[in-house]
Amino acid sequence: MIKKIYISFVFALAASVAFAQVDRTTAPEPTPAKEINIGQPTTFTLKNGLKVFVVENHKLPRVAFSLTFDRDPVFEGDKAGYVSMAGQMLMKGTENRTKAELDEDIDFIGANINTYSTGMYATSLTKHQDKLMELMKDVLFNPAFPEDELEKLKKQTLSGIAASKDDPNAIASNVRGKLVYGDNHPYGEFETEESVENITLAEIKDYYNTYFRPNIGYLAIVGDITPKEAKKLITKNFSDWEKAEIPSTEYKMPTPPEETFVALVDREASVQSVVNVTYPVNLPIGSEDVITARVLNQILGGGFSSRLMQNLREDKAFTYGARSSLSADEFVGSFNASASVRNEVTDSAVNEFMAELMKINEDGVTQDELDAAKASISGSFARSLESPQTVASFAINTARYNLPKDYYANYLKNLEAVTLEDVKAAAQKYILPNNANILVVGKGEEIAENLERFGEVKYFDRKGNEYDPKDKTALPADLTADKVFENYFEAMGGKDKIEAITSMKTVYTMSMQGQTLTFTEIKDNDNFKQEVGMGPMVMSKVLVNDNDVKAFQQGQEVPLPDEAKSNLKSNTFIFPELHYADMGVTTELTGIETVNDKDAYVVSVTLPSGQVTKSYFDTESGLKVKTSATQQGPQGEVTVYEEFSDFEAVDGIMVPKKNVKFQGRPLNTELKSAEFNIEVTEDTFN
Repeated sequence: MIKKIYISFVFALAASVAFAQVDRTTAPEPTPAKEINIGQPTTFTLKNGLKVFVVENHKLPRVAFSLTFDRDPVFEGDKAGYVSMAGQMLMKGTENRTKAELDEDIDFIGANINTYSTGMYATSLTKHQDKLMELMKDVLFNPAFPEDELEKLKKQTLSGIAASKDDPNAIASNVRGKLVYGDNHPYGEFETEESVENITLAEIKDYYNTYFRPNIGYLAIVGDITPKEAKKLITKNFSDWEKAEIPSTEYKMPTPPEETFVALVDREASVQSVVNVTYPVNLPIGSEDVITARVLNQILGGGFSSRLMQNLREDKAFTYGARSSLSADEFVGSFNASASVRNEVTDSAVNEFMAELMKINEDGVTQDELDAAKASISGSFARSLESPQTVASFAINTARYNLPKDYYANYLKNLEAVTLEDVKAAAQKYILPNNANILVVGKGEEIAENLERFGEVKYFDRKGNEYDPKDKTALPADLTADKVFENYFEAMGGKDKIEAITSMKTVYTMSMQGQTLTFTEIKDNDNFKQEVGMGPMVMSKVLVNDNDVKAFQQGQEVPLPDEAKSNLKSNTFIFPELHYADMGVTTELTGIETVNDKDAYVVSVTLPSGQVTKSYFDTESGLKVKTSATQQGPQGEVTVYEEFSDFEAVDGIMVPKKNVKFQGRPLNTELKSAEFNIEVTEDTFN
C-alpha cells in the first residue's frame, strides 16, 4: 500500500467506567489529528535534467504519463493566445504522421494523448506502453506545425471569441483579469480578435523551442509499471532530449486599489448583474498562511454552508449561488467573491458582500465555524489520497515549490493546529473590504446610481479599458433622425435603388453542435415569412400574410399575443425606414454609442403598439449596424438585439455577411445568399 493512516484509540481503564453514566453536558474532546504516512514515489533524474516520479498501482492494467514544464508566465502582448495555441498545435500532425494518421494510431491502441502549453498527458493499457511512448515521442519531438491547421485553430478561436463576446461571465472574467493584475502582467491578458489574427507560426515555434525542454520538466508515471521498467523506458526514450537555457521573467507585483471603487461594465441586455469583489494578494504556494487562508475562505465562501451562500442565497434569495476564492500562486494570488443577481437587487447584493467581508475582517470566525471548516477540508484531503495521481502531484509540488519534505504528511496536523486567532489574523491580512475592485457587469441605467454608495463608479468597456461616459461624442447640431436615415439609404446603394426593390430573400446559416441551422427570410413590403430549419426539417416558422400573423413550432401553431402580432407586422418591410411615416412610427435621434468599438448614431423608434426599439447607424459608413428592443421574458424584461457587420454589395445593395442575434445567448449567422426582386406567389407566404 502506498499510504497508511494510523489512528490512535483510547480504551477504558476499568470496568466500572464502562457502566458509569455518560456526562452529556460536556462536549467531547476533539479527536487528535490523523497521522498520515503518504507513500513516496520512486524518483530519478536524467542527465538532461528531466525529473521523473514513478508511482506503482497495479489495480488496473493501465499506465499514465503526465509531463509538466515549470516556466515563468509568458507575456503575449498583441499576440495573446499564441501560448495556448502552441500546446494545441502539437496534436495537429508530426513530421512522420498527419493529424489524421496520428489520431488513428492513438485510437487503434485505445490510448489518449493531450497536449497543452505547459506539457502533455498520455495514457493507455500497460501492454501498449511501448507504442504509447513512441507516439508521445513523435508528438513531443517532431511537431510539424502545419500552416493550414494553425489557420483552422485561429478560426475556431475567433468563433469562440465571437460566441462569448456578449457572455456577461466571459466579460467579467476578462475585465477582472485586467483590474486585478494590470495590462502588463500575463495573468491580465486575454485573447481578442485582433491578437488572434496577429498570431503566426513563428511565435508558435519559438515558444515550443524555448520551453519544451527537459531541464524544466517533471514527468509523473502512474499505474501498472515498476520503477525499474519505468527507468528503462524513460532513459531509452528521453536521454537524447537536449536541455537549454530557459528565460526567466520578473513582473511587477500587482497591488490592491488604494480605496474601494466600482468598476461598471454597461451591458444593455442584462437582466442580471454579474458581481465580483476582487483584488490581488501576496500568497505564495507553500507559505505559512496557505492552510489558514483555505480555512478562512471555506468559512467565508467556500461551500454551501459558507457565510456568503447562507446570506445571499438562503436568507436574502438574491442568487442561486455566492462563493469566494482565496488563491495561492507562485507569482501572485487573488481573492474573488462573486454572484449573479437580479438588476433590482444589485446594490443590495453588493452591500451584503461588503458587510460579510467587513464582518470577518473585524470579528473573525466562531469555534463552530472553524471546526466545520477543518472537518470539510480534512475530508477533501483524505479523499484526494485515494488517487495515486495525488501522490505523484504532491511529490512534484514539493520539488517545484521547494516545500518541506513533510509538507503533505503534516498537512492535517497543521490544519488541526489552526486557531481562531490565526484565522482572524489571516482575515485582517487577506480580506480587504476597503481596498477592493467591485466589478459589476450589468445594465448601467438601472444599477449605476445605487452603486455610488460603495465608492466611485468608473466605467470600463468589455476589454477592460476605462472610459468616461460623459466624453461621448456630441451630436452635430443640425443632425436629425431623418438625416441619419437619408445617409443610411445612400450607404445601402442609393434611395432610388432601394425604393425599386419589391421583394427580398436572404438565407443565413450557423453551426450548432455539428449541425447546420438555416435562417430563411422572405418579404415583399406586405408579407413576411421566416423559417428556421435543420436539413429538410422546419423547426419554426413565422408568417405575416395580409395582416394574418401566425407562428409555428415544429409544425404546431403557437398562439401569439396581440402586441407580438402587431410588432411582427412591421417585419414585412424590406427597408422599414422608408415607410415610417406611413406606419405611424415616431423617431428621435438620442445620442452616440459604441458598437463593436466604433461610434454609432442611436435612433429611438416608437411603433404604433407603443413598443420602443433602437437602431444604430455607423457614424462613418452610415450603415445600420445594430437594432435592439425590450421584450417581456420569464424573468421580467429582457433586451434582445441584432448586430450586422462585414457588409458586401449584392446587385449594388449592401448586405451584412454576418448577423449576430442576441437573445439569452448569441446566434452567430453568416450570409449564404441574398436575392432581390424575386417572384412571389400566394404560396410563398404559406
